[in-house]
Amino acid sequence: MELGQVLGALPPLHDARVLVGAGSRDDAAVFRVSDDRALVSTVDFFTPIVDEPEAFGAIAAANALSDVYAMGALPLFALSLVGFPRAELASGYLERIVGAGAAKLGEAGVPVVGGHSIDDAEPKFGYAVTGEVRPDQLVSNRGARPGDLLYLTKPLCSGLVATAIKRRACPPALQDAAVALMSHLNRRASEAMLAAGPSAATDVTGYGLLGHLRNLTHGAEIELDRVPLLPGVWDLAAAGLYPDGSRRNLAAIEDQVDWGDLDEIERLLLCDAQTSGGLLVALAPQAAARFESLLADEPYPAVRIGKVTEGRIRVRRSVGSG
Repeated sequence: MELGQVLGALPPLHDARVLVGAGSRDDAAVFRVSDDRALVSTVDFFTPIVDEPEAFGAIAAANALSDVYAMGALPLFALSLVGFPRAELASGYLERIVGAGAAKLGEAGVPVVGGHSIDDAEPKFGYAVTGEVRPDQLVSNRGARPGDLLYLTKPLCSGLVATAIKRRACPPALQDAAVALMSHLNRRASEAMLAAGPSAATDVTGYGLLGHLRNLTHGAEIELDRVPLLPGVWDLAAAGLYPDGSRRNLAAIEDQVDWGDLDEIERLLLCDAQTSGGLLVALAPQAAARFESLLADEPYPAVRIGKVTEGRIRVRRSVGSG
């Protein structure tokens, strides 16, 4: 993937205070400030994926918080990042984006304490978020063990929906469902994960499910029939409404996965480039029931999609197929 090439240009770190740096491809950087306290820092911003400014602001905020939640940390404060055409300021569009983003952060108890803006022909919006965690409670994308069960806490395919929206080809009900999903905080999923005791976790965003799974473990068995999808996305998939990022994701990982008899559409679904997706969590089998029960009444319950194994990532439609 292109990002790996760029990260390779960074000098190696030799600082014992850096618990997680760029080399691990984890969700956020972690810096120890004392024996019992570490800061978690992340940044994320992007161009509009929906037309409504309020939806864009809320999604950007939920997405920026997600990396902190994925590491089992508590977000503390945020700085906004804005690129917007100066000539369009009178439209009020930017105020609506910023206001909705701040409201979503407020839902998480996170104040916006400042930020930076530039004159940019193409709007961009997001946040740098700082959180904290006890070093001994840090959850990283390392540590998954063979036999662990794999859970996903939000349905996939927001990338397909975003592309369909841009092409004016998305049914309104599906668009509403995707906006609600992308605006939903991963806070409760993070709390449930910590209560259950995870082996490892990450959030599912631009690399797609299998790209992020590859950062979590080299070996896994995934059941396609168990993977939750937004209702109605099969029609979008059949129409070829995949973002370019999804096709790049598939190209990057295709020869590292045993696909069984899955066709290209099914493979692309598992590589769909997400925005503000759910948490992908590896748990010991004895912790699974607690994790499921804690999220059972949430809008997006925890769904078991497979398990960690030795060897390669294998995908089948269901247990026993292929």
